Amino acid sequence: MTMSRYSTRPAGIGLRAAHHDAVAASRPSVGFLEIHAENYLGGVAPRRALEDLRGRYALSLHGVGLSLGSADGIDPAHLGRVSDLIAAIDPWLVSEHLSWSVTGGVYHNDLLPLPYTDEALAAVAANVARMQDATGRRVLIENPSTYLRFAESAIPEPDFLAALNARAGCGILLDVNNIHVSAVNHGYGPEWAHAYIDALPADAVGEIHLAGHHRTEEAGVTFLIDDHGSPVTDEVWALYARAVRRFPDAPSLVEWDSDIPALDVLVAEARRADRARFAALNGEHHARAA
Repeated sequence: MTMSRYSTRPAGIGLRAAHHDAVAASRPSVGFLEIHAENYLGGVAPRRALEDLRGRYALSLHGVGLSLGSADGIDPAHLGRVSDLIAAIDPWLVSEHLSWSVTGGVYHNDLLPLPYTDEALAAVAANVARMQDATGRRVLIENPSTYLRFAESAIPEPDFLAALNARAGCGILLDVNNIHVSAVNHGYGPEWAHAYIDALPADAVGEIHLAGHHRTEEAGVTFLIDDHGSPVTDEVWALYARAVRRFPDAPSLVEWDSDIPALDVLVAEARRADRARFAALNGEHHARAA
């Protein structure tokens, strides 16, 4: 197997405000930039900075506030602003989260989990379809990192995503760090994480995310927090290799959202992802790509 059969776009990085000037000045050699939609819905200066960068890089628009898991539906005003932004910058990829953050008109500052039931599936599918209709784009839905389980969840998470893909025609943004975080927090073990990747439809995954997490231990119990504040761990690199082999055409992106390092540290992490991807597709051990 050779990498030439697949997309060779280098890994991208998440663009955060701390790196705007450095990216504009140094123009790092990365495959694309991911921006959070809600950071660019208001204000002239952020949009102008984005207009400058979009002439040099492909952009991935990653929403964090549409609350696609909300039983109340999508806020039409927010959806309109996101749609206008998509029309203005023409991003290469558009994505959102399998979560909810709004209920009764109250916004919560978190991406909250939802039960995996037929009722929830119908609500999310309707919201995703509405977003896709409004934006005219196929949206990639990201798997969450979770810290609790709903007793009424009857559908395994990867099966829920597969069903959402079939019903709404959306794609999947596979975050391998989120899989690892959930596996450890719920005591599932690495076999569950591997089976998760294998259960997703091969043609549905349109992007892969990598990130770091915070590890804490109390009373002998390990708990992981998806804080995007550190380098990618060995366990997540191993899951990444499996994901790359199953979804070889999906581009990769490294997120770093807290304790943000110098730009060259983030770019080095993206280049490590490129080496790890090449090694996975060519049957090499990850240690040789590190």
